[in-house]
Amino acid sequence: MSEDRGKAENSAGSLGTDDSDATASQSSRPTGKRPGRRSRAAASAADVPAATTVAAGAGAPAESAAKSTGSSKTKSDKPRKENFFKRLRRFLREVVAELRKVIWPNRKQMITYTTVVVVFVAFMVAFVSGLDLAFIKGVSWLFG
Repeated sequence: MSEDRGKAENSAGSLGTDDSDATASQSSRPTGKRPGRRSRAAASAADVPAATTVAAGAGAPAESAAKSTGSSKTKSDKPRKENFFKRLRRFLREVVAELRKVIWPNRKQMITYTTVVVVFVAFMVAFVSGLDLAFIKGVSWLFG
């Protein structure tokens, strides 16, 4: 696959038209599928040099363009924090939207689930109480 990519890059730079140019144009044609997994940071990092060279001008090298933009951030670059009430309202709207996606159980399922939980809890209470009584008897017999 990387060989095909190399061929496409080499043939795109040539001026002649031959079979490799035809395959390169076919392989560079969008297929409707998203390219492989790439994080947003990697995607934006890959796009930054192209943007800085355009901003710096055609004659300036990419290194000087990167230095001219600088890595120091000003207060205007910092994202503004929204109002507390706006954030709370947005949070509640998102909660309601997520609750609408939930498949709620019907009455019969709720009765079944509740019965199972109550029976299990009653069994565990009886089991732990039995162990407690057994340990009390054992300790009183041992230390008597």
